[in-house]
Amino acid sequence: MNRYRTIAALALTYVVFAILLNSVGTVILQSMASFGVDKTRASLLELFKDLTIAVVSFGVASFLPLIGYKRAMLIALTLLGGACLLMPLWPGFRTTELLFTCIGVSFALAKVGVYSSIGLLTTNPGAHGRLTSTIEGMFMLGVLVGNWLFSAFVDHANPANLGWLNVYWWLAGACAAVILLLASCELDESAAHNAHTGTLSGSLVEMLQLFARPLVYVFLISAFLYVLIEQSFSTWLPTFNNEILKLPNAMSIQIASILPAALALGRLGAGQALRRMHWYVLLNLCVIGMGVVVLASLPLARGVLPRADIGWFNAPIAAYVFPLVGLLMAPIYPVINSVVLSALPKPSHAAMTGLIVIFSALGGTLGSRITAIVFTRSNGIDAFYFSLVPMSLVLVTLYFFKRETDRVRPPEPVVGVATSD
Repeated sequence: MNRYRTIAALALTYVVFAILLNSVGTVILQSMASFGVDKTRASLLELFKDLTIAVVSFGVASFLPLIGYKRAMLIALTLLGGACLLMPLWPGFRTTELLFTCIGVSFALAKVGVYSSIGLLTTNPGAHGRLTSTIEGMFMLGVLVGNWLFSAFVDHANPANLGWLNVYWWLAGACAAVILLLASCELDESAAHNAHTGTLSGSLVEMLQLFARPLVYVFLISAFLYVLIEQSFSTWLPTFNNEILKLPNAMSIQIASILPAALALGRLGAGQALRRMHWYVLLNLCVIGMGVVVLASLPLARGVLPRADIGWFNAPIAAYVFPLVGLLMAPIYPVINSVVLSALPKPSHAAMTGLIVIFSALGGTLGSRITAIVFTRSNGIDAFYFSLVPMSLVLVTLYFFKRETDRVRPPEPVVGVATSD
């Protein structure tokens, strides 16, 4: 029973972070309306979040076993809840920058804690893959809930109204509830310790030594490119809906929830496909399919004119088709994460997760900045066409990733991405 309670606590921790991490697109849109900042400055919120994640992950991830995974997650949730309380109390763009800095610090601690705990709660690669994808699927459900939650507080008649900041009272309460649940769980962390976890220098050396493994650096390039694509989509889709598809602010946020819904459905359902084909074949088909969706849907967004009677039943078709790229994008990240972690001993999982978080954060920041620059200088359609470049590179890195995986262990027909353990 305690194991399932612990899994529930890990999943809910991820849901809370999903809501806040992926609110950056909504907050960018609302900051431009409420605080009068331009696109370039607003896009810095991604920088405050992701660079903080990268720096903190490098500094603490490899020796987090010294702190304890459960304790680290409790600290992260406490800091996150406090930052949420500041938003309605001291509204302003500076406070928003502080919020995303705290989100970055907290998520660096929480993700390493969650991913490393998965290794402690599972005993084989299949179980690891199933639990990883379940929790990542819950993450995308959190993103979906977050879009609707934020849009419920946006004033449709006056998007600049600061009433949308009241959502942070509810999010602070959610943090408190998850803290109570996590505090009631027991987690045996003894398997995460080895000779390197006793000192700070030894832990940092262990993280750096991972770079000596070709499997690790090929994986990191793949993860970097994937997150570059996903974050550019998720961050700028509300603005794309608003400025290119001419949808109102609240509706732009709501209809953008199709993307995380598609991601959640794809991650929770990918296990059935993986029971019938190798993970490498599936991921290649997914990347090629993503390119097809982009090429087919973006032309539908050209020449859209504003309409006073716009609604869900007469919105441009591109608003519904383009976010479906999430169905194909969904399996990539949890599958490659599970493959690389399953190939490493459990004491190395914290250090490896730290590297995953660092390169994911850097990829997210770069993707958002590139999209922001192209969006500002040209338009949102051209900005999303750029995603075809990293998609092509992902196909290349997946080939080398599979080759290195086969060298570490014999090829497995299934990584195992089902919806429950």
